Amino acid sequence: MKKILILNGPNLNLLGRRAPEFYGNESFEDFLKFLRNKFTDVQIDYIQTNHEGLLIDQIQDAEEKYDAVILNAGGYTHTSVALRDAIDAVKIPVVEVHISNIYEREWFRRFSFLKDVCIFSVVGEGLKGYEKAIDRLLDDHLS
Repeated sequence: MKKILILNGPNLNLLGRRAPEFYGNESFEDFLKFLRNKFTDVQIDYIQTNHEGLLIDQIQDAEEKYDAVILNAGGYTHTSVALRDAIDAVKIPVVEVHISNIYEREWFRRFSFLKDVCIFSVVGEGLKGYEKAIDRLLDDHLS
């Protein structure tokens, strides 16, 4: 059984309540049930944190426990060289996911420190972006 860790960063605990015009009305916990029901042959673990250091710790620890990481780093995408360095240091694939299209939002959201160290990015697909990331991981990187 493949094991994937989904890591969500700051403010993503507010999905379903925060800026529904960008992020929709569904909580991630509800969407996670859908993912686990669809991908019954994959162990999907989930952690959300508002703390940069915890994201870094989880990426480093994931190398020993998971086949891949799906990361929505939220605002840290645009600010964290330390998070970028953690992704670059591990040997497992890390996928960057953003619910909204960061390239069509405010100027300060249009740059990702993470993009070039992740194996691919899924941007602007809503919560379905996580599903697309798992599909592509299974098809192209974890077979």
